[in-house]
Amino acid sequence: MNTAAAIREGLDAFRQTAWAEAYARLSAARDATQFGNDDFERLAVAAYLTGHDEASAEAWASAHRGWLQDGDIPRAVRCAFWLVMNLLSARELARAGGWLATAQRLLTPWSDECAEHGLLLVLEARGHLRDGNLPAAHDAACRAALLGDRCSDADLTVFGRLTQGLTLASKGEHAAAAALFDEVMVGVTLADVSPIAVGTAYCAVIEACYEIADVGRAREWTAALSGWCRSQPDLVAFRGHCLVHRAEALRLSGDWPGALTEVAQVCRPVSDAADGSEDAGGQASWRGYPIGAAFYEMAEIYRKRGEYAKAEDAYREASRYGRTPEPGLALLRLAQRRQQEADASIRRALGEPRRRFARAGVLAASVEIMTTTGDVPSARRSADELARLSTDVPMPFLRALSAQACGTVLLAEDDTRSALAQLREAWIEWQGLEMPHEAAQVRVLMALACRALDDHDAASMELDAARRVFLRLGAVPDAARVDEMLGSRAATGLTSREMEVIRLLARGQTNRSIGRTLAISERTVDRHVANIFNKLDLSSRAAATAYAYEHGLV
Repeated sequence: MNTAAAIREGLDAFRQTAWAEAYARLSAARDATQFGNDDFERLAVAAYLTGHDEASAEAWASAHRGWLQDGDIPRAVRCAFWLVMNLLSARELARAGGWLATAQRLLTPWSDECAEHGLLLVLEARGHLRDGNLPAAHDAACRAALLGDRCSDADLTVFGRLTQGLTLASKGEHAAAAALFDEVMVGVTLADVSPIAVGTAYCAVIEACYEIADVGRAREWTAALSGWCRSQPDLVAFRGHCLVHRAEALRLSGDWPGALTEVAQVCRPVSDAADGSEDAGGQASWRGYPIGAAFYEMAEIYRKRGEYAKAEDAYREASRYGRTPEPGLALLRLAQRRQQEADASIRRALGEPRRRFARAGVLAASVEIMTTTGDVPSARRSADELARLSTDVPMPFLRALSAQACGTVLLAEDDTRSALAQLREAWIEWQGLEMPHEAAQVRVLMALACRALDDHDAASMELDAARRVFLRLGAVPDAARVDEMLGSRAATGLTSREMEVIRLLARGQTNRSIGRTLAISERTVDRHVANIFNKLDLSSRAAATAYAYEHGLV
């Protein structure tokens, strides 16, 4: 194929968002004399979207040089802007700073009404935001957005308003920030916005929504991002973030198998890679992917399903890739009955600086751990801090966490009626957020409160409702605990550990596999299996499996 045909086919593929083909065709023709500045820009976009970060940077730099030679300073500066954005995403701050300084110097003689001035204002605003200078960040972002409107520049308008929203969120003006985020996301679907700007806006808005604990809005925009990614099968950039956010949304909504499928797509390529920076084929760079977050999501699901060995491995991988394993690892230690380690882990996590959303999770976990270990005063301090946080950021997710924590502490303080009122409020919030596991856990706490008030019928109904949810989700440890509380006729005499074992046995796991899952020795599993057979008058694993299914244990 001749060069002109390769360029033409690359352009056709680009228009059809066939990014891999566009990258391949344009890459093959990039050294030809007829390869123009516009072609370098398209190559840079296709390279970035297919995960070839260095090739993208080289193409942006080539386009920049080409526009300079042609005397088109604004286009050269725009190429530098995209290069800076990509370098900032890759955390190459020195290179990003050098390109930004170059762009600012080149654009100094040009009119302030030039749209590229607005793009540099966006970068200026983001720098102020990182430094904590919120008034300066907001002023620069507002000027950028207004200039985008005057110049009819869709990318500039999106980045300006997005940065405005991020600044408002940092200032604590959450309702105004959320409204602006919605406006930005509607805008990217209506205007002629470049694909990199679209993906960047999606990811930034979702991250910001989680930061202000607006879980419902984050899940809604995650679904939209997933649809956008699915419409472009070749897309690599943003897909990792999309998959992790989607996995989190699925986990919260109770679709744990679906969540594991999503995060596996992020974890598998880097697990297969030789050095964690390229996929198994050595093609696309995985730098910047939220690998640690993906492994953490995986670990959370394994922990809740009672697959403790897998959970521990995943928490370790999360830590390896930069995601702190707390509070999940501390809760795993609590589930493994290693209370001293759980307590030490969560106390260390409490002493470390964290952003708002992450801090809330640590506080909630500390309440659960400290009430279990008997340190009620410390649990009260964590619950009080969480209450203040939910007042400062009045979002349903934080209200639910706070009400549950407060109810848990009140139960431990024997203020049962007040505890029940708080727990009922938490359950209503979790139901509204459509988070079944959290709602079921609160119903167990409500059952404890009802029992303390001698309302055993209400307690039994709460436990039965919670048990049904746990069984549907596959939350083996939670279901076993409820069965123990109910004194289930289906498992008369079985301990909570034996309940865990029979459920895993019924899933077809060997004794060795069960031991790994529960972090106990194979000999201990052998003893549990023998006890199960004796107590239930069973003679084989097949009979135990049949019994478990017949009596609704799995």
